[in-house]
Amino acid sequence: MSKGVVLITGASAGLGEEMARQFAALGYDLALCARRIGPLERLRAELPERRVEVRELDVTDDAAVFRVFREFAAVFGRIDRVVVNAGLGKGAPLGTGRWDANRETAMVNFVGALAQTEAALEIFRTQERAHLVLISSMSALRGMRRSMTTYAATKAGVAAIAEGVRSERIPGVDVSVIYPGYIRSEMNARVRQGTPFMVDTPVGVRAMVAAIEKRKVKAYVPAWPWVPIGVALRVLPLSFVRKMV
Repeated sequence: MSKGVVLITGASAGLGEEMARQFAALGYDLALCARRIGPLERLRAELPERRVEVRELDVTDDAAVFRVFREFAAVFGRIDRVVVNAGLGKGAPLGTGRWDANRETAMVNFVGALAQTEAALEIFRTQERAHLVLISSMSALRGMRRSMTTYAATKAGVAAIAEGVRSERIPGVDVSVIYPGYIRSEMNARVRQGTPFMVDTPVGVRAMVAAIEKRKVKAYVPAWPWVPIGVALRVLPLSFVRKMV
């Protein structure tokens, strides 16, 4: 018996891959997509106890986003939850000649998230019950310096999308925004091991999945230390913020 169908983008590695494992363990069937189909096929083979459908998807390809989401909905008959997770961590200080990296991050993290949200809501508006989850970042709470500037801005935009959709009060649609702290993933694999508050992927994702299952409006995860850090980030001067993150 399935608890429902969870669609996860960016599911070939990192947080998306681990979310797939943990949602499968909870009894969900999975619709998984990412740019790399090979890792998705291996993940599907790892989860024989659940129904898992996979598709190749580049979230910057608008037409492909709508096509893949519609295909998943047709194959399963419904989609109960969409996790807008696909993301990119490239970036460089503005004005240093790396517009290409900053633009790519903006297109994947914000425009791609907007397309995914549009495609998800197209499906959800025809259903009685659904859950839209957008993965933001603790860096979204304030403007960040140097190579983090564009990334933080895109994640702030993702949170704003979530709030705007929630404000619309679409019948039957719950909306959650998740703000992960330092969780080990493919995106930050080059970050030194001793980074304060960094947790392993399964630990961090367990906190994410718990918040998602509770359909929280927003969640800083893991709660310790990110709930108090989140409060501090909101109110402290930038001179302090730049020392914290």
